[in-house]
Amino acid sequence: MKIITQSLLMSAMFFAGAQHAVSAAAPSAPIAAAVADPARPLADRERDANRKPAETLAFSGVKPGDQVGELLPGGGYFTRLLSKTVGPEGKVYVFVPTRPANASPDFPDLVARIQPVVTDPEYANVSTVVAPLSKVSFPVPLDLVWTSQNYHDLHYIPGMDMLAFAGQVFSALKPGGIFLVLDHAAAPGSADRDAATLHRIDPETVKKEVLAAGFRLIASSDLLHNPGDPHTAKVFDPLIRGKTDQFILKFQKPAATP
Repeated sequence: MKIITQSLLMSAMFFAGAQHAVSAAAPSAPIAAAVADPARPLADRERDANRKPAETLAFSGVKPGDQVGELLPGGGYFTRLLSKTVGPEGKVYVFVPTRPANASPDFPDLVARIQPVVTDPEYANVSTVVAPLSKVSFPVPLDLVWTSQNYHDLHYIPGMDMLAFAGQVFSALKPGGIFLVLDHAAAPGSADRDAATLHRIDPETVKKEVLAAGFRLIASSDLLHNPGDPHTAKVFDPLIRGKTDQFILKFQKPAATP
């Protein structure tokens, strides 16, 4: 009877813990307002059902007044949301890498792509930082560094030193600051094999690289997990686009560093 009682107790503790693990924090009022903002482009709002921005922002812990660095912001989907969430007392620095010397003629103009956000008075707290990826830095110590759906891209840049990159992010953060990595999941054990072809990466590879720079992994989320994704298609394939299996990892710079 004692063994059965202990077994039941352990089962109850397991399920309670599991429930806690999958429970997402309710979005704050500033986050909810940012997502509902009518100034957001219609194209962005149409992507919300798949990208779940309110829950993702809540998971990051971003709040009004925060100093945020966003790495490779793309067209600004999350930039606009971060800007409105941190508010006038906060700041968003979008880091855009300089054009590689060996870039092909069709290499996109990444600075031009984010300019509609940076020049929009609605997002006056957004500034651009343009520098080589080998020299990631920001004007002020940050509360949060955010990168979404592009960590894998760093793995097929010639000469990219991922440990040095993670170390620069570490240095950019305040003690206790957060580094949030959201990306398309590759097959377990594939490391960065599919980074250039399928635009996916194994989350275990991300963990290994970021932890080696001194971060702690404090949480992960299956908010964007899709068990039906076989991890074999390019993320732009119409059959899977917008519905890929994605992971979210929340790393923290220790509050007291050596």
